[in-house]
Amino acid sequence: MPVSTDAIGWFADIGLSDRLTVGGKGGSLGELTRAGIAVPPGFVVKTSAFERFIDALEASGPIRAEVEALDPGDLDAVTRCSKALRARIEAAALPGDLRAEIAAAHAELCGADGSSPVAIRSSATTEDAEDASFAGLQDTFLWVKGPASALAFIRTCWASLYSVESMTYRRRHALPESGVHMAVVVQRMVDARTAGVMFTRSPLTGDRSVIAIEGAWGLGSAVVGGEVTPDRWVVGKITGEISVRDLQDKHIRHAPSPDGGVREEEVPAELRKAPCLSDPELLRLREIGRKVERHYGRPQDIEWAVDQSGEVLLLQSRPETVWSTKEAAPVAAPKANPLEHVMSVFGGASAMKSGPGRIEG
Repeated sequence: MPVSTDAIGWFADIGLSDRLTVGGKGGSLGELTRAGIAVPPGFVVKTSAFERFIDALEASGPIRAEVEALDPGDLDAVTRCSKALRARIEAAALPGDLRAEIAAAHAELCGADGSSPVAIRSSATTEDAEDASFAGLQDTFLWVKGPASALAFIRTCWASLYSVESMTYRRRHALPESGVHMAVVVQRMVDARTAGVMFTRSPLTGDRSVIAIEGAWGLGSAVVGGEVTPDRWVVGKITGEISVRDLQDKHIRHAPSPDGGVREEEVPAELRKAPCLSDPELLRLREIGRKVERHYGRPQDIEWAVDQSGEVLLLQSRPETVWSTKEAAPVAAPKANPLEHVMSVFGGASAMKSGPGRIEG
């Protein structure tokens, strides 16, 4: 059983309560693992590793102070600073002890020869990992081969904290650079036959009685990146009835490149319009989605993959935000006159009752 350290957190040892040190994505993967959900194995390079790296780098020149001195309105200066800092971080060697810790974890995950490919994914430390201060930081690098490449992409994730957008946001809000951290997920790749996303409430209507599933052939990056229109199904959460089957012409897929990374390839003609999931696989996803939603106690937005053997694996789960945000909004704006406020609430309720019926498109 691998052992977590100050710099490394294995999925079996972490959960959402650790998100300040492993980020939202890392905490979620640990939470799923500990809940008995099938997740590709992996570990998180914690925020403490980032701090050790930056502290060592600052010995040869300032980083945090240079960012804090920026005028967010001076785009040219911010761009020059971003370019210089990102290049410096990506080229810097890790402190010897930190490099050894990450290399040992990589060998534990991938074998001594490091031959098993991994995904390298940034994991922001905000609660839902989608905060605007981390806009553009959700970098993911797929099919990374070997420890040297893994270390390089970990530094690239760290460097993304110094993008123009991120630094400008922090300066406009006067956020201290001492509070800026990044965790990084290192996770065994899934050689996906099919992959996609699943919502445990309808993203179109907010209906909580259904699960919406979208998928396409190959790695999920083609679906998430919008490069292919996925097949789509709507499945009754309780009944298992498949009420919507919307099959698409899936002309391309993302597949592993022999030298590492991902390539785009044409889907064979006989598969382009064929469903990428069978009914038993849809019902298996429904079962998993229900279990994940019960564990978290709220609707979820889930990334999944089916490997070449037919095993269903989850790659990420995060809270559904669109409909949850709408429901959290007040029914009516406060009124100076309490009676007016009560009437506005009932007026809104009447309007809602007379509105269009629920339609799952």
